[in-house]
Amino acid sequence: MYLVVHMDRNLLLAQKREELHLAGGKERIEKQHQQGKLTARERVTLLLDENSFNEIGAFVEHRSTNFGLEKQKYPGDGVITGFGNIHGRLVYVYSQDFTVLGGSLSETQAAKICRVMDLAMKNGAPIIGMNDSGGARIQEGVVSLSGYADIFFRNTRASGVIPQLSLIMGPCAGGAVYSPALTDFIFMVEETSYMFVTGPNVVKTVTHEEVTSEDLGGAKTHAEKSGVNHFTAVNDMECIKKARDLITYLPQNSYELAPEPSVFEFSSSKLNQIEKIIPENTNTPYDIKKVIECIIDDASFREVQEDFAKNIVVGFARLEGKTIGIIANQPAAMAGVLDIDASRKGARFVRFCDSFNIPLLVIEDVPGFLPGTDQEWRGIITHGAKLLYAFAEATVPKITIITRKAYGGAYCVMNSKSLGADLSFAWPTAEIAVMGAKGAAEIIFKREISSSENPQEKWLEKEAEYADTFANPYRAAERGIIDDVILPKETRQKLINGYNMLENKSETLPKKKHGNIPL
Repeated sequence: MYLVVHMDRNLLLAQKREELHLAGGKERIEKQHQQGKLTARERVTLLLDENSFNEIGAFVEHRSTNFGLEKQKYPGDGVITGFGNIHGRLVYVYSQDFTVLGGSLSETQAAKICRVMDLAMKNGAPIIGMNDSGGARIQEGVVSLSGYADIFFRNTRASGVIPQLSLIMGPCAGGAVYSPALTDFIFMVEETSYMFVTGPNVVKTVTHEEVTSEDLGGAKTHAEKSGVNHFTAVNDMECIKKARDLITYLPQNSYELAPEPSVFEFSSSKLNQIEKIIPENTNTPYDIKKVIECIIDDASFREVQEDFAKNIVVGFARLEGKTIGIIANQPAAMAGVLDIDASRKGARFVRFCDSFNIPLLVIEDVPGFLPGTDQEWRGIITHGAKLLYAFAEATVPKITIITRKAYGGAYCVMNSKSLGADLSFAWPTAEIAVMGAKGAAEIIFKREISSSENPQEKWLEKEAEYADTFANPYRAAERGIIDDVILPKETRQKLINGYNMLENKSETLPKKKHGNIPL
């Protein structure tokens, strides 16, 4: 008799586990696939190392009886939660299941998500959320909204303690968007994911604008216009692959260092290529990414927000296997000027790297801040100060390389030595000055030029005089404002030596609750 009961219990467990994999049913799973989307469980399987997933809360069900919900119960209640490994390292994960009540957030679903977030904090490991949800479960009313607030609270507490990644793999609207916005990096999938606070129908009602979900809050929109989206993928599989790759550049938590691959490659031929990148004409643009590639380990650069604020480039790379964060002006876009979007983009990245002990490399070629009424009226002063604040506050090793222009306040903001750079180097092509020679000559020699018989010729003469005096790195080197003038091909070794020297850097900020960054 005991044997029969025992077998029946085993069969019951097997049956319940089968129900888990059926989720919202075969029909809804098939519809998910027809839309080009993976199911929540398929996503978890792809994200984690093979056979490493341990599910938590698999049999949780909602407790609501309003509006007939008691007849719509599914094991797990629309979210898969648990832990596993990525490249052998512990991570926590939750994956919303759109086949179950549209993935809507209920009281119990929120509790499951909060459970793995709490475990991630206690054990110092990244948390990865895969969002595919119609929003709060309307039938539950305020308790579902309260569940969002519980998650937001944990996102905020986890910020700067453990890496938080959000993979938007379906709809993410209303209050749901704020959890991803509080995390470190957002990944979106073209054509199948979108984010917005209010949808197209509400927009049409309130503002009379007609817009599609894709144009309002799709992956491309948030990659190019708002900057909300950090990484874009063509499908779910590529999105998950990018997330797995990014994790290899990050430490488990704020008390550890990023992992170091045992093997790295560097093509020495790049040392000769780097000498040819800077054009002879100082006003001719060039691609700063070519400079980056010539310095770092082969194929190790992972650009962040590639399609947003292209006048500044940020991303992770490796130097002899060690993760570094790179912030570089891009002369090929808007001459590399700093504007509102570039300042925001750079500041956010700097603060992430500083939070997680990732050394910073700044590659500077900046002619100044973007002038104009649009920038001034939208607050370039405050936004520019964000980047300045981020660099000044950062205590990780910080090295600056000036390749060409370093003018005015923008020079100061881009991690100048006075702002806290541990080492500052300049190439022979560097121009460190208050402004460009043309504008400076017009101001300094205004009377002399205007009283000349040939003002244009005199202007060119004085421009050349100013350039000879200041359009080089040696005045700054004489004053110790930069530490050395180096050849481009020497850059990689100088960086390796510098970061090795700074390996045990210890710097603490004044005692305070927190600073008041200009938001």
